[in-house]
Amino acid sequence: MSAESTEHALSDEVIEDRDESVSDATSTKGSAASRLEEEGDVAADYLEELLDIADIDGDIDIEVRNGRTYISIVAEEESDSLDSLVGEDGEVLEALQELTRLAVLSATENRSRLVLDINGYRHERAGHLQKIAEDAAASVKETGKAVALEPMSAYERKIVHDAVADLGMVSESEGEGAGRHIVVSAD
Repeated sequence: MSAESTEHALSDEVIEDRDESVSDATSTKGSAASRLEEEGDVAADYLEELLDIADIDGDIDIEVRNGRTYISIVAEEESDSLDSLVGEDGEVLEALQELTRLAVLSATENRSRLVLDINGYRHERAGHLQKIAEDAAASVKETGKAVALEPMSAYERKIVHDAVADLGMVSESEGEGAGRHIVVSAD
């Protein structure tokens, strides 16, 4: 076999390897998307059953974005019926999210990172968390002292960490369990 034919054969092998890895990556993305869609369907079924048992009206929307399943329950009409599912400071919402994740785990044997929102509570809370991050950053800039924030869920801490980083400041999570909170500093 000549040097030229050996080089051509090796080049063909590299191209085949690339094609297989592109195919594998596409297949992995496809299976991840279908897994998230399945996760959404299981969660929606679970939540629909819960709403039926509680005799609460609501529409369930499923959205898959950024590698995560987002489930929203919204009232069909102006109603306070869903507010009881949010609870004070979102405590009931957090519990429902965990129960829904457990239902998905039980049905699919896959751990879920789905996010549940009811009547736009999380969206509204994200705006409030943005304001908290801005106030903390302003305080750190003014005083030069670190600011400890109230304890919050992992999802809420992620929102604050991102907001603080966008403001050019540094944040760290400290504490354990329900007392886990963020400390914002200049460096």
